[in-house]
Amino acid sequence: MCGIVGIVGKASVAQDLYDGLTVLQHRGQDAAGIMTIDDGNFHLRKGNGLVKDVFHTRHMLRLAGTTGIGHCRYPTAGSSSSAEAQPFYVNSPYGIAFAHNGNLTNAHELHDEVFKIARRHINTTSDSEILLNILAHQISSSAGMQVTPDEIFAAVTEVHKKIRGAYAVVASIIGNGMLAFRDPNGIRPLSLGKRQSAAGNEYMVASESVALDAVGFTFLRDVLPGEAVYITDEGELFTQQCAADPVHSPCIFEYVYFARPDSFLDGVSVYASRVNMGTKLGEKIAREWSDKEIDVVIPIPETSMDVALQIANTLDLPYRQGFVKNRYIGRTFIMPGQTQRRKSVRRKLNAIKSEFKGKNVLLVDDSIVRGTTSGQIIEMARESGAKKVYFASAAPEIRFPNVYGIDMPSPHELIAYGREIDQISELIQADGLIFQDIDDLVSAVRQENPSVTQFETSVFDGRYITGDVDQSYLERIDSARSDDAKNPAKSTADLCNIDMHNMEQDED
Repeated sequence: MCGIVGIVGKASVAQDLYDGLTVLQHRGQDAAGIMTIDDGNFHLRKGNGLVKDVFHTRHMLRLAGTTGIGHCRYPTAGSSSSAEAQPFYVNSPYGIAFAHNGNLTNAHELHDEVFKIARRHINTTSDSEILLNILAHQISSSAGMQVTPDEIFAAVTEVHKKIRGAYAVVASIIGNGMLAFRDPNGIRPLSLGKRQSAAGNEYMVASESVALDAVGFTFLRDVLPGEAVYITDEGELFTQQCAADPVHSPCIFEYVYFARPDSFLDGVSVYASRVNMGTKLGEKIAREWSDKEIDVVIPIPETSMDVALQIANTLDLPYRQGFVKNRYIGRTFIMPGQTQRRKSVRRKLNAIKSEFKGKNVLLVDDSIVRGTTSGQIIEMARESGAKKVYFASAAPEIRFPNVYGIDMPSPHELIAYGREIDQISELIQADGLIFQDIDDLVSAVRQENPSVTQFETSVFDGRYITGDVDQSYLERIDSARSDDAKNPAKSTADLCNIDMHNMEQDED
């Protein structure tokens, strides 16, 4: 899962890109990068770490230009090396900088095609670099000395025909403009915004609408599934549907966990959808747990807080904050490596013992993935004096790997894989465990925008909407992308060592 931003402005865009990435930091904490264009040159700074750690004042001063793109990364494919931090770059045609959120399901076949047909070499293990080279090849096949919007849209149309999976993309084409597009299923989100300055119109795209809010852009609309948006350097906006048969199927886990509550994705308020999840789950608890005595509802900060409050209201029970979160610890779910996630839980949360002592507590979380966090938090509640600890998940059981850009690649790492609810409850040492029903989850989100008729829900039901995921594919990613297979070691270099034509890269 990653965050992307892109701006075509009338003044320096570096600070706005930085601010946009900062509010998208929750989407990826492994690496960050910004590339700007000024006077016919790319200026790049990228490296491992949080946005605030990768960019210092000296770097920001060198990121000159009125057009640029940015990226914050958590790797679901490839390694955690800084060599795979984005944006990526190719110098032909024109010079294209590129950032991608998602995952390609046919990357393995495409890798060979890029070399055999396009004669292009892939430097990393990232599927994003494959996608960049396919796009560049399609543009170079038809464009002249100056690319036109029609040529851009024709290239994206061919890209849609070749690649499968989930992708939201932003790219800067030097001397021409900025391109953004979304996969035909609209799995990964992408928002379009506009800002009026004294010098003219400025445009911005971002993974979530909250990034537009943060830098003063007005949200225009979501980029449609399969649609491409092209903004020239002069600020002219062009859009076109480039997919033959787009089917809107946004990832439902964005609403459960990833997106910020103040974002709107595909016409849905993330906050309102979580409130609806709380209502649905509260009603299920009232039906199925009428025999259980619950004294208090306590959320596990932070994504479950809105859900838990609504559960408490539905059940007419007290709502209390039982845990204090250390805000300087990252999100444990997207931390690379089970060992690091396990160590981070107790550093991240501390219990307020008075809220647990002598009580039957209902803990509420957004979901249960590997079960590491859930088990340790239940243990903390017991250590704080809770008599009984019940556990509620705002999402259904996660039983299947995700192949569209979320780090749930190995089913053997999922606590619900091959287990019934009683078995899961025993493993995390809960006195009772309840999950949201999938129909209720879909209804909770769709309630905010009935025009979205289906969602990408593969982690719950094993239905992969791109139609190309079979058991052999799942076995391949299981062996290649499990925690054991990933290389947790980070490069000690701040930046990847690249020497590129027409590009200035920050070296310190």
